[in-house]
Amino acid sequence: MTKDDCFQVGHITKTHGLNGEVVLFLDVDDPTDYEDLDSVLIEVRGELLPYFVESLSINRDRAILALEEVETIDEAKKLINCPVWLPLDNLEDITDPDRFYYHEIIGFQIIDKEAGPLGTVTSVLTMPTQDLIDMRYKGQDVLIPVNSAIVKTVDRAAKTLNVDLPEGLLDVYLKDAGEPTDGDDEEN
Repeated sequence: MTKDDCFQVGHITKTHGLNGEVVLFLDVDDPTDYEDLDSVLIEVRGELLPYFVESLSINRDRAILALEEVETIDEAKKLINCPVWLPLDNLEDITDPDRFYYHEIIGFQIIDKEAGPLGTVTSVLTMPTQDLIDMRYKGQDVLIPVNSAIVKTVDRAAKTLNVDLPEGLLDVYLKDAGEPTDGDDEEN
């Protein structure tokens, strides 16, 4: 199984106790959807390794995870900072056509209501206060807040994401890159 067949559910942050348990940060909308996991894939040195789950105790976005064959603190330490993945089959189908999973929009073309086609989605960053779409535009990374006022619709067939960007958002990134914006004097 490859990463293309999977989605990242979180990563291991630290050990817990002395018997090989680890703390799993769950980077998902509803961590309780993952209470009944039988197995996970842990990325170790770029390779996805399967592990069977002995027990899982979720508290908000953290879980205490006990894995078969990880029985000591030393074995658990080797998994710290490792991403945890699940097969795409574990995802529920989205019934709302304008909702999407972050992993599925990577590579989608961003089309702004005013400016038209802009660039492609390179990643989605999950931040404590606001998730952000990272788009490549004119050689710059541009961050677009993920909210319904900005991200309007998704077209999976055309691989496009239709947005209504706030006025001046692109100018902020282009100005930082040294390109003149409408308000800049071209003569010095």
